Amino acid sequence: MLKALLSITGVYKLYEKWLLHQLKNNPKPEHVAIILDGNRRWAMEKDLDPWFGHEKGAEKVEQLLDWCAKIGVKTITIYAFSTENFRRPKNEVEEIMRIAAERLQKILTDERIHRNRIHVKVIGRINLLPEHLQKLIAEVENATAEYQDYYLNIAFAYGGRAEIVDAAKRIADKVRSNELDPEDVNESLFEKFLYTSHLPKQEPDLIVRTSGEERLSGFLLWQSAYSELCFLDVYWPDFRFIDLLRAIRTFQKRKRRFGA
Repeated sequence: MLKALLSITGVYKLYEKWLLHQLKNNPKPEHVAIILDGNRRWAMEKDLDPWFGHEKGAEKVEQLLDWCAKIGVKTITIYAFSTENFRRPKNEVEEIMRIAAERLQKILTDERIHRNRIHVKVIGRINLLPEHLQKLIAEVENATAEYQDYYLNIAFAYGGRAEIVDAAKRIADKVRSNELDPEDVNESLFEKFLYTSHLPKQEPDLIVRTSGEERLSGFLLWQSAYSELCFLDVYWPDFRFIDLLRAIRTFQKRKRRFGA
């Protein structure tokens, strides 16, 4: 009720403008990663089916793209579906796959994606997904492969440990075929085999998790070594531009030491 009242009276819009002014002259994160948490709980609290929460969450991602472009964030990585999420009820997983297919299909003709030259990539164990979804992912990635102005990474069928294991396997294959000397393996080389190797900046400056949970849940385990973390007590479908601005303001107030 209070949120609705504040929105009606225009207080939120004034706060938005004030926050934008505050952030304007300070360094902004180049790469923001977001764990899209709370879709199911949002739906349950409204006595709705879980898939409706996922639908609303997918719509929120479209708004996120506009917000990040407005602020000047060049790279967004969103955690949409983990390898562990396959253990959810079959009908819920099927609905998530349906929603993912709809959104990917929309990306192919989304004028904003092509106007802003957004490079779209799905990161994760794509081979675990339904075949029709794998084909659609390939179409989207091929259609945006040459774009380099902005980057949207969708972590789907993703696990941070799985990513590291997959990278290690690829390196092992290179060593086995004598394409790589084990002595040449270091952190810099290892990063070339991660799912995020296509990015100009693999490490997120800021990782945001919604829903009030305070853990990474396996998200970008390698890349997040020195990321700033921000946990927000709002379900993803209710995430607002103000919440993004607040998270970035929190980032700007921190002193990054990178272990020094």
